Amino acid sequence: MKFLPFEYAVRNLGRSQLRLVLSIFGSFLMVTLVITAVAFVRGMEKSLISSGSKNNMIILGAGSEESIERSEISPAVTSLVFAGVPGIKSRLGLAYVSPEVHMSLVMSTQQDQDTTSSAVIRGITPAAYLVHEQVHIVAGRAPEAGQDEIMVGQLTARRMGWDKGKLALNNTIWFGNRPWTIVGHFSAPNTVMDAEIWCPLTDLQIAAKRDSLSCVILTLDNADYSDVEIFASTRLDLEIIALPETAYYQKLVSFYRPVRMMVWITAALIGMGGLFGGLNILYAAFAARFREIGMLQSLGYSRLAIAMSLIQESILIALTGALTSALFSLVLLDGSSIKISMGAFSLAVDAATLSAGLGAGLILGIVGALPPVINCIRLPIPEALKAI
Repeated sequence: MKFLPFEYAVRNLGRSQLRLVLSIFGSFLMVTLVITAVAFVRGMEKSLISSGSKNNMIILGAGSEESIERSEISPAVTSLVFAGVPGIKSRLGLAYVSPEVHMSLVMSTQQDQDTTSSAVIRGITPAAYLVHEQVHIVAGRAPEAGQDEIMVGQLTARRMGWDKGKLALNNTIWFGNRPWTIVGHFSAPNTVMDAEIWCPLTDLQIAAKRDSLSCVILTLDNADYSDVEIFASTRLDLEIIALPETAYYQKLVSFYRPVRMMVWITAALIGMGGLFGGLNILYAAFAARFREIGMLQSLGYSRLAIAMSLIQESILIALTGALTSALFSLVLLDGSSIKISMGAFSLAVDAATLSAGLGAGLILGIVGALPPVINCIRLPIPEALKAI
């Protein structure tokens, strides 16, 4: 079977420059939507999953498996778990056991300012820097207890909806009816911690008027997960549960499944709109070429060969828009932060995301071309030659 040369499909792209631009733009919009949706889902999942360490266990109040902020446990758990579970990691006599308080508080830049914002604040001790290896101080220093000092993450400003300049070093923000000085910036890429505020544990407990902890996070050395779980289950008086830190964040991934489904459904609906729009453009483009298609058939080219050439045109248009969208996404979308209730995370425009976008463009080029192509080649040669 004789096929039309590939150059024939390429030359036909320029027959109507306006139609070509509109077709590429339609493909660009649809692929950008797909890339954004995939980047959103992958960014959320990476942020939650990467927040936990495979060697860490988290001890929470019973019934608070899906929310650290609701959890309350006794401060005595810190010393009891270290004494009751042999095999917890330690260095130079300092145990990898981090008592923490997690709270969501309303903050402002001035004491009586009307414009306020909420943020997740974590009360910590020096052991937190041991168990959370993802955290690195990138500017300033760690806050000191008793000085009303705090340290903010790289995405904290985005989580609060503030300009980054408001969280610059040595600036002051208010919460708990008192000013707090920003003495450090930390980075914890692809984790929920990157959108938090950290301050000394005792200072936060005083400001919040609470003496309980939210959780205790510890790093295992020779111990197993089961050792900590047995400790938690046998100490009924403490009303605690223990689970791997990765399992806790996996529960959060499941909790946000409806959000991810909504993103996919929205992307699918708009994608269908883009597909139908592409069909209209291709119908208009191919409808004016009935005589050309009839002439090609009279010259000996089969309907399959003509259909292949028309589909090649559609694929070229769709992939041009898809490649443009991929470049746009890498430059402008990759690393962009999204605010959600639990904090903020960055869009992940990685290889898998780009592959999904390019695949969507290829599908658009093939599937979107089939109905108008079938409509064009179905006419008998005499009728096609007489078409206007």
